[in-house]
Formats: sequence, structure tokens, C-alpha cells
Amino acid sequence: MLILNLIKAFAVGGALCAAAQLLIDKTAVTPAKILTGYVVLGVILGALRIFEPLADFAGAGVTVPLLGYGNSLAEGVRKAVTEKGALGILTGGLTACAGGLTAAIVFSFAAALVSRSKAK
Repeated sequence: MLILNLIKAFAVGGALCAAAQLLIDKTAVTPAKILTGYVVLGVILGALRIFEPLADFAGAGVTVPLLGYGNSLAEGVRKAVTEKGALGILTGGLTACAGGLTAAIVFSFAAALVSRSKAK
């Protein structure tokens, strides 16, 4: 069963990456717009209640890329609004994604400490 889960995650995650690469290669869409689009798509899929069944099927193939980040932001805001009211709009997304953001900052800082920049 583990192998089947790995294959599903690889296939769905790979299809997402291949779609983004095709957009980069065949259109004038910039990578930044594609990344932003994937985050927004994760929010939309979560709002339409499609993200969770897709995540159950593909696992990390959907939850690790930017679709999962967008869905986490939206779910955090939704939960915080029900608990705190309108203030949750401002705090929910950051609270839900604080662990991932902190890890990105810490590991980026560590990489900057041990690497040396080169002049272009």
C-alpha cells in the first residue's frame, strides 16, 4: 500500500509541476504568477471542498506544493473567523502557517550563514 501511495503522490505532484513548466515554456506567464496562481487555486479548491478528497487521494503530492499552502491559509482564516470574529481574517492565515514560515526563515538563514555569495 505504501508503494501505491508514493506513486499517487508522485503522479499528482509531477502533473502539477509539469503543468507549471508547460506554462513557463509555452506562454509568457512568469513563474511568480504561476506560484501565486497555485496558492489561489489551493484556496479555491478548499472553498469548493475539493481539496480534502484530492489530498486524501494524492497525499503529499498535493499538500506539500503551493496548493497545500493556499489551502492551509484559507482553513486557518476560516477557523480563526469562527473563533475570534473579524480579527481572525488578519491572524488566522499566519497562525495556521507559522510553523512552515518559521522553518523557511530559519533554514534560509542557516544556508546564508554557511554559503558564500559570488559576484556576477
